Amino acid sequence: MFHHISIRTADIHRSISFYECLGFTVGERFTTGYTLACWLEGLGGRLELIQIPEPQPAPDSFGDEHYVGYYHLSFDLTDRTPDLTTWLNDFTTTLQTAAQPASIVLLAPTQQIIGTNVYEVMFIADPDSLPIEFIRRLN
Repeated sequence: MFHHISIRTADIHRSISFYECLGFTVGERFTTGYTLACWLEGLGGRLELIQIPEPQPAPDSFGDEHYVGYYHLSFDLTDRTPDLTTWLNDFTTTLQTAAQPASIVLLAPTQQIIGTNVYEVMFIADPDSLPIEFIRRLN
């Protein structure tokens, strides 16, 4: 059984606020022995945020076609929105209301065929520039 995905962040409070705007809620706050951490639950999964005391910039996993390793989180919004453009506009408004910086759109909503299915796909970046995919099945 899948338990969680762990994300290292430069500013845990900024990241908590961002992921709350996506619909996550904080389950537990704790320390790892040397830094702050928390569980977040939402969109059908669980994330662990860990604040890194002396953060270094993350590699550009989205833009570097030679990068090997963690690529992105992906959330299925098929049952949550009629289209990703509407969802992105609502999310942008939610960020503004929460006084969060605008999210960077890495790939605007577009259609992609995977096997016999057609999907609407888009990517944004979280506060630490990690790519997040949102996907909707169209057929």
